[in-house]
Amino acid sequence: MQFFVRALLPLGVLLLGWIGYSVLSEEKEEELRPEPETRIIKTRVVKLERRDFQTVITTNGVVRAHHEASLSAQVSGKVKTVAPGLEDGAFFREGEVLLVLDDADFAGEVVTADAQLARAKAAYSQEEAKAKQARLNWEDLGYDEEPNELVLRLPQLREAEANVKAANANLDAARRDLERTNVRAPFDGRVLARSVAIGQNIAPGTNVATIFKTDFVEVRLPIPASQLAFLTLPESTEQPPLPVRLFDALNAESNAVWEGHIIGTEGALDTESRELFAIARVMDPFSLGQNAGTGLPPLRIGQPVRAEVEGTVIKDVFVIPRDAVRKLNQIYLVKEPELELERREIESVWADEKYLVVRDESIPNGALVATSKMVYSPNASKVEILPDDLDLADPTENPDAPATSPVGSKSPRTSGNKASASAPAPGVPQGKSV
Repeated sequence: MQFFVRALLPLGVLLLGWIGYSVLSEEKEEELRPEPETRIIKTRVVKLERRDFQTVITTNGVVRAHHEASLSAQVSGKVKTVAPGLEDGAFFREGEVLLVLDDADFAGEVVTADAQLARAKAAYSQEEAKAKQARLNWEDLGYDEEPNELVLRLPQLREAEANVKAANANLDAARRDLERTNVRAPFDGRVLARSVAIGQNIAPGTNVATIFKTDFVEVRLPIPASQLAFLTLPESTEQPPLPVRLFDALNAESNAVWEGHIIGTEGALDTESRELFAIARVMDPFSLGQNAGTGLPPLRIGQPVRAEVEGTVIKDVFVIPRDAVRKLNQIYLVKEPELELERREIESVWADEKYLVVRDESIPNGALVATSKMVYSPNASKVEILPDDLDLADPTENPDAPATSPVGSKSPRTSGNKASASAPAPGVPQGKSV
């Protein structure tokens, strides 16, 4: 019995100690646990109102020459003179002499051909006289029948006539070759690159320079298949062209805007990108004609440009700023008068870098949508609306705390103001609603 009591005594002491530790620990945890506080999320908002939205398709392209050609000589010879109009980047007019070859040999060929023509004409005159004399001789002999061609020397006369024509053709060819020693511009244009120099011997067909016309240039503009429904692209020059604006993609500070027109498409989608290439045309890219005096900089070949094309107008939609969109397709509405967040899934009918356009009948007209960054934003959270003229600190600097406003700032609920989007949507008038 004593042994049993001695064995239970340590166990009883341990049991009493564990019970005491548990009671004291629970009381301490209850004393240290703070009372839960209601967190109020502060955000700016914009008011959603149904309106019409003007779509603008933005794309990029590279300027290319409409008509680029390889200028070449039609005769061989040594380059004697290179005109200033054949320098790299120089402008020239149709018919202007750009290159002169040594013409001494061709001038000699003209003299030789002229002499051959003179001999041929003399031989023809002799044969013509002999033919007339042969007929007179036949008639003097008293024959009644008509003499044959051999008697009248008609074959010899035809041969002499053919020799005259051949000599004339040789003379014309020699004169043309002499004229071709002056290489002339086939159209009004500009030199892209010259490839010959003075003293160089060239053969017929040798590339003298690469040139292009300057009356207009073209730009291939890729249009995504998803945006083709918002455009009416012309398929031929018989259909009305579509206006397009081009901007300098190299210099972000440039204010230059070139007006052009889409005059057609390539007719087939690109097999890799599934894009349709539209062909835009810009007249007088170097401001030599109708654009002279406008102050527009030249639109150079190979220059990358950004293009904007106005598409169709989408009727009766909500225009939501990109700042208000979470996870690609989520927005937070601010329910009134409770001022609570309500998460909504949206599906856009149009999207660009600034706005999403949605047609959702479940969103009430005039609803408020939150636009500020919110690190912690569960559904039904309480919201305080901040005025739009308040600079918020970056909430990512302290992820454990919501965005706050400076002390003394008033809520727009009490001041009667609502925040608005920073920029109006295309085709949307200025205001505090989107």
